[in-house]
Amino acid sequence: MNALRYHARRPAGKIQIAPSKPCETAEDLALAYTPGVAQPCLAIHRHPKAAYRYTNKGNLVAIVSNGTAVLGLGNLGPLAAKPVMEDKALLFKRLADIDAFDLEIDAAHPEELVRIVQALAPTFGGINLEDIKAPECFCVEERLRAELSIPVFHDDQHGTAIIVGAALLNGLEILDKSLLDVRIVISGAGAAGIACADMACALGLTREQLVLVDSNGVVHAERQDLNPYKRRFAALTSLRTLSDALRGADVFIGVSSPGIVSADMLQSMADRPLVFALSNPEPEVAFELASHIRRDAIYASGRSDHPNQVNNVLAFPAVFRGALDVRATKIDWDMKLAASRALAALARESPEFSAHYIIPRPLAPSVLPRVASAVAAAAVGSGAARRPVTDLTAYASAVAGRIRDARRPVPQAESPPRLFQGPDQSDAYWAMGESTWDTHR
Repeated sequence: MNALRYHARRPAGKIQIAPSKPCETAEDLALAYTPGVAQPCLAIHRHPKAAYRYTNKGNLVAIVSNGTAVLGLGNLGPLAAKPVMEDKALLFKRLADIDAFDLEIDAAHPEELVRIVQALAPTFGGINLEDIKAPECFCVEERLRAELSIPVFHDDQHGTAIIVGAALLNGLEILDKSLLDVRIVISGAGAAGIACADMACALGLTREQLVLVDSNGVVHAERQDLNPYKRRFAALTSLRTLSDALRGADVFIGVSSPGIVSADMLQSMADRPLVFALSNPEPEVAFELASHIRRDAIYASGRSDHPNQVNNVLAFPAVFRGALDVRATKIDWDMKLAASRALAALARESPEFSAHYIIPRPLAPSVLPRVASAVAAAAVGSGAARRPVTDLTAYASAVAGRIRDARRPVPQAESPPRLFQGPDQSDAYWAMGESTWDTHR
């Protein structure tokens, strides 16, 4: 109920458009509109890169969803996805001073979605894909990355993987275990699960050390129902169930369903395990159970009321800030690994670094400048940057100053005067449940 009241406050929604240039006088209007606007149009026609100088393209991200996998709620469709996409736009602005438009597209077929995003791409400096179901999300991102010269980033995949990678590095360090020696079980073989598997391998894990589990059990080489993305991680193993896989495992990464890990499964894991139960809001195994059964474990979840919150907000604003500032053509593995390692290093430098603090907190002010700088430097090193940063220290300082302004508190909206008849004018009406709305339609 409180969430409905929050979203129903006037003005409607969580984002709005504000002018960035004066338009108070006839002279302002002549510069902003006709005849003055013709000059940047002609300049961009002659030199397309001039769009970054004369328009907001370089600081504008499209948040694209077709609503086929909204949060953990399933295929709600594009309209019901809009609150989530608005939320991403709010976070882009508040945490990284990036302007973002949410685009909820009624296109369930991947080819149609790709075509529409391609057609819209000239408007934007980057594309953030969100809440698109697997396996379609993989081919949509692959196609757009191949055909566009701006960053394309599926946050459900790579944002999750970047944070998990940082938590994995630090958790293993605290437990005095090596990535080269552990066995990892990932529950969930959708966008996040596949990306976490890729991240673990990019950090140094071999595929023989990893077991992927989906809703039908262990992803093994004898299965005939695997899509190409799962097939890459099909194991030569006799293990068949999650319970089998967890026996003796050092690390559990859950991006699947609530309550699927029992006390017996926890007990069967190796000494000093890492337990990342990231299903949200209800994790694969509750914090209370895990902390009681395995006091030697390090636990992480997606929740803010437990230690070690794995939250994508630690990644996507900073990754895009760094990528946009160097006008990167893509977000490559060097940039993702740099983000993950920067987050890990930031946590290790804190006096709080411990089993209860293996990754920075989501709203820590040090995250954005540190991670954006690492991403920018990696883009320069990999050749993805079109505008290299020459002084990373000065760049980090500039980013920190920029977000201080973006994080100024938003004033509380006042109730507007009553202008229209009907029950929908009342804030209390919008805070009511759906069954009550039906009586007023």
